[in-house]
Amino acid sequence: MRIRRALPLGLVLCAACASSTPPPAEAPSVQSGNAPLGPSSPHAPKDRVVAVSGPADENPRAKMFELLAPHVAQAKATYPQAKQRYLAGLARGETLFVTVRLFDPADHFEQVFIRVDHIEGTRIEGRIASEIVAVQGYHSGDHYALNEPDLVDWLISKPDGSEEGNYVGKFMDTLH
Repeated sequence: MRIRRALPLGLVLCAACASSTPPPAEAPSVQSGNAPLGPSSPHAPKDRVVAVSGPADENPRAKMFELLAPHVAQAKATYPQAKQRYLAGLARGETLFVTVRLFDPADHFEQVFIRVDHIEGTRIEGRIASEIVAVQGYHSGDHYALNEPDLVDWLISKPDGSEEGNYVGKFMDTLH
């Protein structure tokens, strides 16, 4: 499973460009925690960090978001079925993750996995399941809550290491 899908633009671009993408309007809730949230299966594929850089006048963050937009749209369009399956009860050993973009006060951002613990209405709650490398104030295992419109991607991890969903992640794997 891909647990460390990250776009550490904040590290690469923090001095190079100003953000054209603001953080979500409603601040998410975050609480520290120590829960081990590694892959559900030892057979899960390993993930890697993808960094984007470029001149500030070319706005590489906006270009990356534009490049990912069709895949984000596909993930959002298929999420209701994944949510329905989660609410009905996933098969033994399956785990639902959603992907979000975390922003910090310095305007760094990182795309990370949230291991879903609870969904009520359009509110998703879980724990950060990625190693944080670019943003300040977040840690793996922290409680994180978001609204469905802030979802970037989703995946269901299976015990054999296979996965469903992960439209953005699979596309990002083709970038190298």
